[in-house]
Amino acid sequence: MRTNITELFGIEHPIIQGGMHCVGLAELAAAVSNAGGLGIITALTQGSPENLAKEIARCQEMTDKPIGVNLTFLPAVNAPDYPGYVRVIIESGVKIVETAGNNPSQVLPALHEAGIKVIHKCTSVRHALKAESIGCDAVSVDGFECGGHPGEDDIPNMILLPRAADELKIPFVASGGMADGRSLVAALALGAGGMNMGTRFVATKDAPVHENVKQAILDATELDTRLVMRPLRNTERVLNNKGVERLIEKEKELGASLKFEDIADEVAGVYPRIMYKGEMDAGAWSCGMVAGLIDDIPTVAELIDRTMAQADEIIRRQFGLISAPMAAAS
Repeated sequence: MRTNITELFGIEHPIIQGGMHCVGLAELAAAVSNAGGLGIITALTQGSPENLAKEIARCQEMTDKPIGVNLTFLPAVNAPDYPGYVRVIIESGVKIVETAGNNPSQVLPALHEAGIKVIHKCTSVRHALKAESIGCDAVSVDGFECGGHPGEDDIPNMILLPRAADELKIPFVASGGMADGRSLVAALALGAGGMNMGTRFVATKDAPVHENVKQAILDATELDTRLVMRPLRNTERVLNNKGVERLIEKEKELGASLKFEDIADEVAGVYPRIMYKGEMDAGAWSCGMVAGLIDDIPTVAELIDRTMAQADEIIRRQFGLISAPMAAAS
């Protein structure tokens, strides 16, 4: 399947594995790229540019296909060494970067000079247009269904994607609610050039996370996610658990006086405990509503192969049945 996204990134299938904290490691990124998609290593998970260089090298030993690096720009008192991360990405020969969070304009010149394509994650059309205006090569349009940070507009993909298609000139992928071939065909029909999957890739054999995490996704339905940190305008969609319930109770009790420090125990530093140790009630971790569509834990290769086969069947058979009578009539 050839789209503007497969052409832009030099990949076989229009499927991208989004950058995910404590999940986007070499094992998963290599598995996605080897299966024909685009695997993404999450830079900030590594903790330092030096560690990122080692992780990229480890991934490059596992695949000779294109890989990308996620670089998320966060407001912080002690900011990560972003210039160091950019330097390592360039020196490692990575040619695709997924940016997220704050405006990435400060790193675009260096990345583009090195021949690197940049795709920026956006949760609204206005943010996507801004990314286009500053020179991003593509954008990931994240609907309200997505795990992680869906923004504050609450616009689902059935509206957001065609609006993006109406406004954007650069390629974009659909993110949020993406799980299978049906998702891919729907994304293409709504104007996207491919899809980004996060939660679906966590629930695979290749994801380097604790089995408890995968089982939690498997057991969840589309009703089991919660929105937290809305009072702080830093909304995050997470899977419900006891830690999340404690967090929500604090939000109710404190109301408008809520500060991040009040919920730090349920949010800050919990990912390693959850993803690597399987402590499922430690706190909040990102998970999309797409959990309701996940009922098995395949390998990445199995997931991508069947996704493409299902998409092909839908396009050839279902769309073919619609177009055949029209062709005959003409």
